[in-house]
Amino acid sequence: MSTSKGKDIAEGSSSSRAVVQAAAAASQPLSRYESQKRRDWNTFGQYLRNQRPPVALSQCSSNHVLDFLRYLDQFGKTKVHLQGCLFFGQAEPPGPCTCPLRQAWGSLDALIGRLRAAYEENGGLPETNPFASGAIRVYLREVRDSQAKARGIPYKKKKKKRNLMKDNSSNNNNLPMQ
Repeated sequence: MSTSKGKDIAEGSSSSRAVVQAAAAASQPLSRYESQKRRDWNTFGQYLRNQRPPVALSQCSSNHVLDFLRYLDQFGKTKVHLQGCLFFGQAEPPGPCTCPLRQAWGSLDALIGRLRAAYEENGGLPETNPFASGAIRVYLREVRDSQAKARGIPYKKKKKKRNLMKDNSSNNNNLPMQ
């Protein structure tokens, strides 16, 4: 063992701190979100490697992401009625039909959020993030709208909650003086 290595550890050099931090991080179990994000990232990487020819992450575009989302549809569990189906537009269909099972919009939206974060955590630049492209947002919006139509339930954007203190103070200003 060299004396400089011992000196680095004793002085708390940045390299020794990084090793200690990495060891501490490795000993703590990942959160459910972090483990799902890692699993999704590995799945997407495997999908790119299985393409013919294989696609390097640096060459990945929003088109590859869209193809990946379409590929995932075959593993979906959400019944999405087609336009010609008797149950199209019914939230609770009375019987079975042959319409396909697809990935639910909420699942795809959450997946894109995790992959978007994982891309940047793995060295990708936000400006080149294929998961953040407009084409992905348009695709997700179309999936959301078509699934809502197929179920007969219009998608309503949640309204932002207003600050109650702010509301109360503005309401008090409009009260007549007694």
